[in-house]
Amino acid sequence: MAVRTYDPKQVIVTIGGVPMSGFSDGTFLEIDRNEPTWNLVVGADGLATRGKTNNFSGTLTLTLKQSSPSNDVLSGFLAIDEATNLGVVPVLVKDLSGNSIYFSASAWITQYANSTFGKDINDRQWVLSLAEADVFVGSNSES
Repeated sequence: MAVRTYDPKQVIVTIGGVPMSGFSDGTFLEIDRNEPTWNLVVGADGLATRGKTNNFSGTLTLTLKQSSPSNDVLSGFLAIDEATNLGVVPVLVKDLSGNSIYFSASAWITQYANSTFGKDINDRQWVLSLAEADVFVGSNSES
């Protein structure tokens, strides 16, 4: 029997051409489309029709440790965007231990990450809007 392997260290996240690092323990990345690709409408007579939404926009949520140097990069992107409106950047996520890949040519940070401080290392959660999210949810490779 074949065994499939997933290695979170092999998930590459690149925002604006800069590789991200310092991911939080646990779930560190979430990518969602804003709407389903298809909607179902059933008429009074029971006839079902599916309608394509053509909305391929999405959201990427990246959770970093507060000590991550990527916080500096993302803060810089948002500061530039606030000052110049030039903060639209490409995003690429690739699982090198599998076949999943996510891409958006036009993405931007919606707001600064939440900031909490305490005895422990806290998380910083960054949310990016994706104008058009190309998605391929793949499997992981056999070992």
